[in-house]
Amino acid sequence: MLLKKSPYLKVALLGLFVVLLPLLALGGAAEAGPVPKANCGPNDRVETALQGQTTLADRLSGHSERAYNCNLELVGQFQGEGSKWQLASFEDCAYYGQFNNFNKPLTTQPGVAVVDASNPRNPVATDYLTSLAAQDPHESLKVNKKRKLLGVTKGPGFGPTEPTDSQFAFYDISGDCAHPRLLSGLNVPGHVGHAGDFAPDGQTYYGPNIRIDSAVRPQQITAIDISDPTQPKLLGFIPYHTHDLSVSKDGTRMYLAQAGNFLPFSFPIPNGLVILDVSDFQFRRPNPQASVISSLFWRDGGVAQQTIPVTYHGRPHIIFTDETGAGPATPPSAARAAACAQGLPPFGFARIIDISDETNPKIISRLMLEVHDPANCHLVLNDFPPATTDLDPYGYSSHYCTVDRSKNPRMLACGYLGAGLRVFDIRDPDHPREIAYYKPPAQRTKFLPGSALWQDYGGCGTLPPCLGNGDRTTDRVQTNMRFRKHKGELHIWFVGQDNGFQIVRFTKSMGQLLGAHKGKDDDDDDD
Repeated sequence: MLLKKSPYLKVALLGLFVVLLPLLALGGAAEAGPVPKANCGPNDRVETALQGQTTLADRLSGHSERAYNCNLELVGQFQGEGSKWQLASFEDCAYYGQFNNFNKPLTTQPGVAVVDASNPRNPVATDYLTSLAAQDPHESLKVNKKRKLLGVTKGPGFGPTEPTDSQFAFYDISGDCAHPRLLSGLNVPGHVGHAGDFAPDGQTYYGPNIRIDSAVRPQQITAIDISDPTQPKLLGFIPYHTHDLSVSKDGTRMYLAQAGNFLPFSFPIPNGLVILDVSDFQFRRPNPQASVISSLFWRDGGVAQQTIPVTYHGRPHIIFTDETGAGPATPPSAARAAACAQGLPPFGFARIIDISDETNPKIISRLMLEVHDPANCHLVLNDFPPATTDLDPYGYSSHYCTVDRSKNPRMLACGYLGAGLRVFDIRDPDHPREIAYYKPPAQRTKFLPGSALWQDYGGCGTLPPCLGNGDRTTDRVQTNMRFRKHKGELHIWFVGQDNGFQIVRFTKSMGQLLGAHKGKDDDDDDD
């Protein structure tokens, strides 16, 4: 997620555009329509119109105040005071951020909420992490299972008087995941975080500095040596713009989500994937530098969000999400209309990219719903109540997704924001299909000061009096997910901004959802 009233990029990124322009390739597979719809059960409360859609009639009538579901049902929930933009998990525990602003705190328990979900039907909060970085973790909350570490970088939500120290924090979750132990904080002057992630070996944490509003805050990725997590050390900076990032299994490649195309966020650069060689950082070479291997940009999405490395029978691929559609205008209603006028999707979605030739990545499929199809623009542009149509620039866009495993993945669970949790069969990456969804109930005007959605609809994300009383006629599902087996059931952990932490279970067997398994690799599991 990127903040609406943002001073990001501007002149500095125009320079980046000049640097990367020779690499621009508007690549992609042959155009295709929405993925096949899920075959829902007879007792499911299904969507009433297009795939992913909550119609204006459903919103205003109160119909959206109950969950929509297809092959998934709620098991347990901890709503708390709502959530911000990210979820991480380890063993029986979940960690999610809340909206907090040092100038206008409203949450009774600020910081990162720690939830014990050992009883999925009754998840409970056991702790709140309140280091400076954890006060506004934004999208940076990530866990490295190998080293049993939770990492976080301070996000951009503090306004002009934000603190200038301890932008990073690292927690030990090896002993008691329900009560993480703070190991260290690190001061990187000028860094204003947003997202971030570990290298797979857990020796390095990379934090993008996405705010570019002065020479003090250059566009770059901060690399930190955490071989000793009690004494983190700055390795250097990687001078590239990215929203979030991921790192290859061997630590030598970084996959960037270069956010572009969408001018309300001041991103006048191409949108898509950039692959970097970061071997110098992985191998701790003196004066480390990163270099571009390739890039792939497109016009049918904007504000690139996430990259997920996976392999299909040993061939590397990237699952990629866009946070918005391609509209080059402001406010959000005008942006959606502008995208449609160009025959482009008004909302962002996930796609799968073949990087087996890393010098020539290729889009092989797009995980569009019917609400993303430009042919349906006339049916979706007026879904948003007039009073709040310009309070949410995301609509039905994708945000974060999670695979059930990184090797030969079978399922992909995605937060499609206003379209809820969507689950896809991706065993054939060229032909994904939807198999389930769960859209949490709208909370309307409920007081939820920890929710980024509540804030965007009139809370303290702007100026006092912090009423937060805008009518939220859908929730946003926004975070990384988790597939978890529990006593013969397959669950998905996720977070909605208004509904907080939730666990759903599949109501059909994997055989019913996916059909016959193919190949010995189907029994491999990451969790």
